[in-house]
Amino acid sequence: MPHESALITNVVIGIALAFALGTLANRLRTSPLVGYLLAGVVVGPFTPGFVADQSLAPQLAEVGVILLMFGVGLHFSVKDLLAVRATVLPGAAAQVAASTLLGGGLAWLLGWRIGPGLVLGLSLSVASTVVLMRALQERRLVETERGHVVVGWLVMQDLLMVVALVLLPPFAALLRAGPAPAAFDLHGLAWTLGLTLGKVVAFIALMLVVGRRAIPAILHYVAHTGSRELFRLAILSLALGVAFVAAQLFGVSFALGAFVAGMTLSESTLSQVAAEETLPLRDAFAVLFFVSVGMLFNPAVLIKEPWPVLGGLAVVLIGNPCIAFVAARCLGRTTGPALLLAVGLAQIGEFSFILAGLGIELGVLSEAARDIILATSMLSICANPILFAALGRWRPRTHDTGAAPAAAEPPPAEEPLPVTRLAGHVVLVGYGRVGRLVVDGLIGRGRPLLVIEDSADAAESLHGRPVEVIVGNAADQRILDAANLAQAALLLVAIPNAFEAGQIVEQARAANRALDIVARAHFDAEVDHLNAHGASRVIMGEREIARSMLEYAAMQPAPASRETAQ
Repeated sequence: MPHESALITNVVIGIALAFALGTLANRLRTSPLVGYLLAGVVVGPFTPGFVADQSLAPQLAEVGVILLMFGVGLHFSVKDLLAVRATVLPGAAAQVAASTLLGGGLAWLLGWRIGPGLVLGLSLSVASTVVLMRALQERRLVETERGHVVVGWLVMQDLLMVVALVLLPPFAALLRAGPAPAAFDLHGLAWTLGLTLGKVVAFIALMLVVGRRAIPAILHYVAHTGSRELFRLAILSLALGVAFVAAQLFGVSFALGAFVAGMTLSESTLSQVAAEETLPLRDAFAVLFFVSVGMLFNPAVLIKEPWPVLGGLAVVLIGNPCIAFVAARCLGRTTGPALLLAVGLAQIGEFSFILAGLGIELGVLSEAARDIILATSMLSICANPILFAALGRWRPRTHDTGAAPAAAEPPPAEEPLPVTRLAGHVVLVGYGRVGRLVVDGLIGRGRPLLVIEDSADAAESLHGRPVEVIVGNAADQRILDAANLAQAALLLVAIPNAFEAGQIVEQARAANRALDIVARAHFDAEVDHLNAHGASRVIMGEREIARSMLEYAAMQPAPASRETAQ
């Protein structure tokens, strides 16, 4: 091929295979992440056929990490971080220390020396930022109090790993196999550690003092140019640029640098727009991260070293969650947040690879030990979606987050739910951006209101308001029966998914032929779809905007013609 490019080849084959295997995994009712990881195994050096460039793939994946953490920072202000500091500062430090000791104990059982055991323990103690943040975003948990605890915990883990990466080289002579050195430069070590911590503090201070003003000002200036293309480029330049500067000048990880950059913009009115503009690129590059992880996995290690791999999985899937759960509970967190944290930390990822690579470079860790860490990471990432699904099925029976007391949550068995006593009420499906505005307006008018929302955490914000809440999917007939549609006055379907909304409308119309049903749509085809399923009225946002503009224009006095003026 005359114009062959390693970069284009890696991107095209990686994304295409990830799409194919991710779709297959979805059809098999498993997480698409499993498909992405298998795509990496297929193009990796340990399987026959095409082998992707192992130096390019991790670099492309790093772009996904930067954009992901920038997006997280956009939803996470300094105030949110300070609100959970009493939990995450001592909790994450204790968890990393205890998990490191647990991993060191595994190494001792395997007959390893203290040095390799320390690197193994550190590698098994820190969760993958990409995996956990994707899980939180898919479940709309980033902006909840529980999500803030988890994100703060990840930030603390990142800071601790930065310190660990600084301390490993000066300690390498003590940790590697062989005789101990005659002298140890304690003064040099203290200077290195102090310099590293000083750089981290300087970077965060610079971003909070200067970046907090400069970044929003730059984006506001670009936004006023009216060019969406320039605005998108400005966001990418700031996210990637700040992360690069943080890593090159301050020794901070790309992920932490991007997170702080997003956090400085979070209080700006443009934060939501910035999040939407980076979403497509963020998802595409995040997929390449999982492909790059799969490329590092050597399936043969499962046959050669099954017991060390099982031991590593035991530390990550059992030890880490138990330690995190106990730490969170001891620091005053309730069962719900503690369980979410425990399940989220039951996997390892990018920092584990960095630590293992540094350990090999310093002569502390062997290649075989790195294969064990990579196998543990691969298998734990595959298992994590299953743990989240189990948590989602179990949590309704142990819900303690303080949601509205009238909320009814769907039990796992197919049992009928208690029917609300409301009559002549309004039923609202969906408590998103549109639903929140509707709730505020109806409460102000004193209308009896029942909200159906499938996210328990989104429903938490209704606590204390004069609203009944049913947590569940409105497409479930039991949920609609519990809403007492037979005696309702109005059904408002505010969810953006027209296909799911059509199913809800159809079932609601069957339950009450006279019910007034209003739904939302974005396209003409969606309007026709919802009308065909029984909606009384379908509101399309673009039409309503145009109508409001025309009404406003009609109220303006017509300018005098030139003939009249003369």
